[in-house]
Amino acid sequence: MAVCRFGRYSSRTVSDILFIKTSSLGDVIHHMPALTEAHDRRPDAQFAWIVEEAFSPLLRLHSAVSEVIPVASRRWRKSLLSPSTLREIEAGMSALRARRYDRIIDTQGLLRSAMIARAARGQRHGYDHASIREPLASLFYDVRHTVSRELHAVERNRRLTGLVLGYTPEGAPDYGLDRARLRNTVGRTAVLLHATARPEKEWPEANWISLARSFAQRGLMPLLPWGSDNERARAQRIAAQVPEARVPERAPLDQVARLIAGAELVVGVDTGLLHLAAALGVPLVAIFSGSKPQLTAPVGSGPMRVLGTFGKAPDLADVEEAMSTLLA
Repeated sequence: MAVCRFGRYSSRTVSDILFIKTSSLGDVIHHMPALTEAHDRRPDAQFAWIVEEAFSPLLRLHSAVSEVIPVASRRWRKSLLSPSTLREIEAGMSALRARRYDRIIDTQGLLRSAMIARAARGQRHGYDHASIREPLASLFYDVRHTVSRELHAVERNRRLTGLVLGYTPEGAPDYGLDRARLRNTVGRTAVLLHATARPEKEWPEANWISLARSFAQRGLMPLLPWGSDNERARAQRIAAQVPEARVPERAPLDQVARLIAGAELVVGVDTGLLHLAAALGVPLVAIFSGSKPQLTAPVGSGPMRVLGTFGKAPDLADVEEAMSTLLA
């Protein structure tokens, strides 16, 4: 139930909407269906989105975004008290305060995102105390909404957005991404998403080598994307054991999206790029071990298998069987 001091409103009065969902990549992708649906229900509205700068190229692929407002909180944390960082933050806050929005929707639910919402001008909406990840953040909103924390992240974002804009979410999620338009033409490929920032989500390196060999035997080139130096080293070790495998150069997210869109199959741990594959409808096998699939499993229109659960990763044989089924 929403707590609102401003009374009911007509949808005709809502013309400028600001979404706040800065990170991580998986969280950003999980919010994209809410944007698609909001644009369909409010076609005359303009939608802006505040997001971490590294993720802005991906959002620009979504036709419903009228403005992408990048922030650099990850970069700022490295030199928070330096004069250049403070000037950049102040300039960003000044630009944000210069414009007024009809509705500000913070679907992140963290103190840092709530503080951004407070700096913006407009009616601020977010989760209530019982629904939010960091309860203190709810104090920064003008209107608070109840959305069950037991729902999948995609559904939570859709529910909150619908409550703010006055409609009930319906139908399957639509991420606003066109795989056919984005896919590349580099031949038959399979993408192995081995990289994750959380050790408990990792899958044994020997399993990735075996999987890459299985793809190569089927005439598919295994591609091993990476995001950090450690991840690149792992990708190179895997590729060294599989001559057909390739380690692509690090690239902006819009280019990575094209790489994934062109794959015949994606196999990956629970990481942002796995959810990007689901958003694009690419056939995929999801490997879970350090997170709960009922809350963050990939959601998309393509064929997929979700294996493993919190605390128990799937065996190599199970993954290979799922891979064979999807390729068949």
